[in-house]
Amino acid sequence: MYKTINDINVKGMRVLVRADLNVPVHDGSVSDLTRLERLKPTLDRLIEEGARVIVLSHFGRPKGQKIPELSLKPVANALSKVLNGRCVAFAADCIGTAAKETVGALGQGQIAVLENLRFHLGEESNCSIFASELAELGDVYVNDGFSVSHRAHASTAGIASLLPSVAGINMQAELTALSSALEDPQRPVGAIVGGAKISTKLEVLGNLTERMDFVVIGGAMANTFLCAIGIDVGKSLIESDMVSTARKIMADADDRGCELVLPSDVVIAPALEADVPADVVQIAGVPKNKMILDIGPESVAGLSAKLAECRTLLWNGPLGAFEVPPFDRSTNAIAIRAAELTRNGVMTSIAGGGDTVAALNQAAVTKDFTYVSTAGGAFLEWLEGKQLPGVAALGGTEK
Repeated sequence: MYKTINDINVKGMRVLVRADLNVPVHDGSVSDLTRLERLKPTLDRLIEEGARVIVLSHFGRPKGQKIPELSLKPVANALSKVLNGRCVAFAADCIGTAAKETVGALGQGQIAVLENLRFHLGEESNCSIFASELAELGDVYVNDGFSVSHRAHASTAGIASLLPSVAGINMQAELTALSSALEDPQRPVGAIVGGAKISTKLEVLGNLTERMDFVVIGGAMANTFLCAIGIDVGKSLIESDMVSTARKIMADADDRGCELVLPSDVVIAPALEADVPADVVQIAGVPKNKMILDIGPESVAGLSAKLAECRTLLWNGPLGAFEVPPFDRSTNAIAIRAAELTRNGVMTSIAGGGDTVAALNQAAVTKDFTYVSTAGGAFLEWLEGKQLPGVAALGGTEK
């Protein structure tokens, strides 16, 4: 089992914190503080306990080049505001003289952000020398970046083998929430899996059909499943080469006692355009010149009733083309229903993935879900049942 910051005494210690500060920056300002706000509890705790806090992160994809536009300095300034105006020092490099001088000047309860890890090729290649140079700056390592823990990089996997290593508060919360949904959930337990392509969710579906009581197939990939049962989906987006795979997934789910839920009615239109004329038809009535862009009201009603009996819900991917109205209606309706059931204590709801977070934000229900992961690739690999290198390096497992 991995250790947490509750298991260590950090007073006077130099604590390296791997965070994910890869946040949107426009005109020198951070436009979304979510990741910084989630990092705050760990930083506050370490500061209160008298640690010398050194924050490590990547930013963008500089590929070993020092690109001024990808400096973490604006993010360090934003972090200062999130920490209620606390002074946040900034080092012009993450190793070498600049880093050593900045870290050496820290007093107890003070904090610094080091420059972009990916300005060095050794970060993504998990170079042992680069990891050692980072480790020299600290006495203890804290990983509070679940969203980067699917990468075996120097700052996630390499450094953890060189220093006493623990999970931060956000990492611990993430692992606890995610494990509760897959390992020991309250049943019935179900999942909503959306997205455009089965090929990107193949391992996810394989893992979930082994663990869930039901899996709702949404998004454009539902079209391929409809094709697999002989439904003509008109000019809807499908993966023709994945139809046989869809049949196998359905057969496997049936063997495992997992119900795969497909729409019974759908919203169709001639094109994916805002406010285009749209109609609702049964799945057997899709015209050849129209495309499926959302599930219909009958399907929404059936899914809402199913959720009322569900005790644990895992959500990754919208049900329709939610970015373009009116094809956001089903996703909004189900998000609001899941949020209501969560508020009433009926359901534990866990969601993650970029499109899913955007959809929940659009429906204004993010804060009502039990847990919403800001991780993208890490959340997806966790759904696939994979061990994440950054978590494994802490001596524990998220599985």
